Amino acid sequence: MDSNSILIVGANGQLGKALAIKYPGARLVDVADLDITSRSAVDNFDLSGIKYILNVAAYTDVDGAESSDGKLKAWAVNAVAVSNLVRISLKNDIVLVHISTDYVFDGARGNHLETETYSPLGVYGQTKAAGDIAVEVLPKHYIVRTSWVIGDGKNFIRTMLELGSKGIEPKVVSDQIGRLTFTAELVRAIDFLITSSAEYGTYNVSNGGQPSSWAKITREIFKLAQYQLEVFDITTKDYYSGKDGIAPRPLKSSLSLDKLAGLGFKFIDWKEDLSNYIKKELSV
Repeated sequence: MDSNSILIVGANGQLGKALAIKYPGARLVDVADLDITSRSAVDNFDLSGIKYILNVAAYTDVDGAESSDGKLKAWAVNAVAVSNLVRISLKNDIVLVHISTDYVFDGARGNHLETETYSPLGVYGQTKAAGDIAVEVLPKHYIVRTSWVIGDGKNFIRTMLELGSKGIEPKVVSDQIGRLTFTAELVRAIDFLITSSAEYGTYNVSNGGQPSSWAKITREIFKLAQYQLEVFDITTKDYYSGKDGIAPRPLKSSLSLDKLAGLGFKFIDWKEDLSNYIKKELSV
């Protein structure tokens, strides 16, 4: 794979940074370089030599998307901008790799298949579903659907480690079930798809292993960090009780990994990557 033929959109995000390390020759753009919500900016952007666009840009403030201002931003970045990228990909015969989310589903059923009908609960999920639908019309595309992403930046693990270091025993949601997805695993999967010339379409990607709740994941974090602290279970409903502007969350976020596994991709258990991540964090 010639990394000089890759354009990474959203390069300053946690996944964008991980992809930039994997593809050192890639062209990197973020909002300061290219406003993908602007049709004219996208249409006039120089795509010379580009064969792959990796779109990892997104408005991901799930609760913020419920506000009037956030709603506009979410639709602009997650839907309108994606249609702009689809149009130039089609015009220039470029393969578009687009990141999706478990939030396009309502979480009523577990082990979501790639073929499940969209049923988003909130604005964020609605805008991401709209972006997915736009990408699906493109002949050469990969939609990489993922969940609970952990990378270089503010994230759940770092928050729990900070609480644990202060001796705080947190209340953590116990009725949302899924798997962590480390950015390294996403990068491996994306690279596998584009280098193996896998059939175009949608592929679920998370770490492997047994699905778990945020509360159980926190207990694993505390065990690995050797924090002798209690973690108290709380339901999603009770956790957000009395708080305004909260978006509904899907309770079941586990993604079926059979499709990509069937092509020979070997998923790394989330507990293995979690252990390595925490070792690195605590050694800093």
